[in-house]
Amino acid sequence: MFDILLSGLDSFQSWQVIGGVIFGTVIGMVVGVLPGLGPLIGIILMLPVTFHMEPVAGMGMLMSIFVAGSCGGAISAIVLRIPGTPLAAATLLDGYPMAKNGRAADAIGLAIASSALAGVLGGVVMILGAPALAAVATNFGPPEYFALAITGLLSISVVSNESTIKGLMTGALGVLIAMVGSDPLSNAARFTFGTNALSGGIHIVAIIVGLFALSEAAFQILEGGFRKKPEVQDVRVSMRSLWMALRHWKNLLRSSTIGVFFGALPGASGIIASFTAYAIARSRPLKGDAPYGEGAEGGVVATESANNAACGGAMIPTLALAIPGDAATAVLLGALLLLGLVPGPQMFALSGDAVGGIFLAFLVSNVVLFFVGMLMTPLFVRVLKVRKQYLVPSVLLLSIVGVYSVQSRVDDLWVMLIFGVLGFALRRYGYPLAPIVIGLILGPIAEGSYRRTLLFSDNGPWFILERPIATTILAIDLLVLIVAFTPSEWRRSALGWVRLKRS
Repeated sequence: MFDILLSGLDSFQSWQVIGGVIFGTVIGMVVGVLPGLGPLIGIILMLPVTFHMEPVAGMGMLMSIFVAGSCGGAISAIVLRIPGTPLAAATLLDGYPMAKNGRAADAIGLAIASSALAGVLGGVVMILGAPALAAVATNFGPPEYFALAITGLLSISVVSNESTIKGLMTGALGVLIAMVGSDPLSNAARFTFGTNALSGGIHIVAIIVGLFALSEAAFQILEGGFRKKPEVQDVRVSMRSLWMALRHWKNLLRSSTIGVFFGALPGASGIIASFTAYAIARSRPLKGDAPYGEGAEGGVVATESANNAACGGAMIPTLALAIPGDAATAVLLGALLLLGLVPGPQMFALSGDAVGGIFLAFLVSNVVLFFVGMLMTPLFVRVLKVRKQYLVPSVLLLSIVGVYSVQSRVDDLWVMLIFGVLGFALRRYGYPLAPIVIGLILGPIAEGSYRRTLLFSDNGPWFILERPIATTILAIDLLVLIVAFTPSEWRRSALGWVRLKRS
């Protein structure tokens, strides 16, 4: 661990990396504050910019957006009772009552301080956990990588808030889209329909921007309210918010641990972590604090600590095993590939200096989050006054310019438009979009690993069952599928039977 950090110190010590972290933190706070955007949209819009940056600088900027965007949603939740991101849904339970009681500045400062402290703790766990997990996986071969890729495909599709069937369908769609272009082993053209535009495959940036940014812009347009200007009061926070957060240090540590745990589980996300931490904190209130639901400081500390610590937890399987936990980490996984870094165990062995720089950038982004949040909160609050009639066209313009700048191809703009329409239709009928991105990234890994297994095997696909680790992982995948497709009534009956036997 220390060797990795020391090797990454040289790559981190550049103005491009530090500037990227600061810029990404500001952008992340802005997209987090604005309802309807969030860190995912911020990462997608800035993804084309990283093509002109060093890998550590590019990933540092994107991870700063991820970290700051997870915190920024608390500001609109506290001031307007509208969570800027789903992560901040639990924060408004006590944050908004604090604002109604005239303590908006304290609530925002407490949210920023708790997020920064928990983010540092989550980063430390990431630095400890990711190399250890990667070290275990260094002996993995094609069969194990195939099993892991299947795990990633199943986990993000099955453990989704939407229907299991719909999640698996969109995940399969992502795998199908990834097959367009050239065969990875024979280089033969497939699914190109005889057009040169598809011979190199469909670029992932155009797909991601279309699916998420364009579909979100379409939903914002249909919702209306373009000319309505929100009424927002000016707010200034002070450094004493740090001492307020430290007063709840037990709550902060407990909630951060919960956040890291749920963040490391693919598909669980910081939303579950924040509500779980809130429920536990409510059962253990701090003496002298207000009642929960009526402006308790502990409620804000619990929710913001959990959802920001989940960022560090989510990066552990993303970096070590190339298994993202949600849409945002899936895009970060794609960014690693686009920047020339192959996520997984080999990245720690072959690109240790870059990994160390990324770790340091993640830690520093949480420190920068605290100071940027303290100094620029009045600006972020004013951002809430921006009308949709200016915001949505700006997002569309950034999307078009960003996609075109990647390869300077008009075909990519058509791809972006097509997937924007597809993303809007899928969201309209309740189909999740995140599994598509996972399928795009993990589909080729699963295919390549499976075909390499067949090349080196005399027993065909049954060779996988001769590998204990691969067999264990596939058995877990099978168990996940059985549980996912078991009717809820049967599961409740089985749980009741187990409890009866124990009693």
